[in-house]
Amino acid sequence: MEPAASTLIQRRAQTLGPAYRLFYDRPVHVARAEGVWIQDTEGNNYLDVYNNVASLGHCHPRVVAALARQAGTLNTHTRYIEDTVLEYVERLLAHFPAALSNAMLTCTGSEANDLAMRIARAATGGTGIIVTRLAYHGVTSAVAEISPSFGDGVPLGQHVRAVPAPDGYRGGPDVGRRFAEGVREAIADMKRHGVKPAALIVDTIFSSDGVFSDPPGFLQEAVQAIRDAGGVFIADEVQAGFGRTGTHMWGFERHQLVPDIVSLGKPMGNGYPVAGVVAKPALINAFADSSRYFNTFGGNPVASAVGLAVLDVIRDEGLLENVTEVGRYLRTGLDDMAQRSALIGDIRGAGFFIGVDLVRDRESKTPLTAGAEQLVNLMRKKRILISATGPGGNVLKLRPQLVFRREHADVFLSVLESSLQEIENSET
Repeated sequence: MEPAASTLIQRRAQTLGPAYRLFYDRPVHVARAEGVWIQDTEGNNYLDVYNNVASLGHCHPRVVAALARQAGTLNTHTRYIEDTVLEYVERLLAHFPAALSNAMLTCTGSEANDLAMRIARAATGGTGIIVTRLAYHGVTSAVAEISPSFGDGVPLGQHVRAVPAPDGYRGGPDVGRRFAEGVREAIADMKRHGVKPAALIVDTIFSSDGVFSDPPGFLQEAVQAIRDAGGVFIADEVQAGFGRTGTHMWGFERHQLVPDIVSLGKPMGNGYPVAGVVAKPALINAFADSSRYFNTFGGNPVASAVGLAVLDVIRDEGLLENVTEVGRYLRTGLDDMAQRSALIGDIRGAGFFIGVDLVRDRESKTPLTAGAEQLVNLMRKKRILISATGPGGNVLKLRPQLVFRREHADVFLSVLESSLQEIENSET
């Protein structure tokens, strides 16, 4: 590692403390970024196949221009009458089913999920929250209590129940039925302990659990189960939303259902902190009956201008169509690779959110945990940025930006195959 990077790491430890983490065994010392490329301080370009915040590509000129223009005109909070926030929310709501016609804006996805839970509890009178066993929903105290992915050091709240993820690879068929059974068991356990259910919340691509997307529609039975118990369904679209899964703007649309509440964040501002909640008006009204809400920075004019630019770019550049087309091309390339590499046990996902499940052998489906970590770092050495997820840390998590093209996919596929071969050789 170059001396400058080592010095920065020491300064981080001294000033930011030990709770922060860096990517990769050899962290990337970043300098600038554009489109699907990140450049380090030595001028090396890295193909970014992971960062889902700058979903339109890093430093998209239209988003940067909108941010600068509004920042030079007015930036204040939502307690004044101002046009931009209303124009943005109206445009945003037009992308949702008609039943979801109210929005409240925050700065981060964590805030959005925190607010979603408050709304759910006010509307249902319950407190119980159901999540999946390795879910991640944010970093506030309340949301960390429903995020098992933090591990034993951050205990789940006594009102929280974690259910098995809808794993069709290791769990077998009938994904929807099995997932719904887990939800019903969680509801029954809550009631035995005097806890009234308030909500089922899932990241609609199940990113931290290992990426589970199919078959489309499998969420319906579980959603009906929580509603039958008097609770609501919160679709966490912080990762899957804004076209990431292709063909649809939102992950929940693949399941042919309408959530009660939707939480948004990350790609909403293409790197600028924009987030929020979209919900059925009756739920917002119930929340407003008992509580006022104000977020100093949520919905400010700069955030709203940036949000509008993001929607414009998705529409004008045909990015949903690009995700669908290039996502299919990428998936075909991975499927072909799986025929040549015994380390690939399963490939799943939708659009530009794909999980590649690495295994020691396909018969036992034993997670290739150490090998996946080695591969992620080897890809970084070859200047391709990815990550891994899932209970075994063995599922490669691929989240290219919406502007990722076929030529980028070709570069990625070539490097991935050569890297898999190196890992396979080291395993034998």
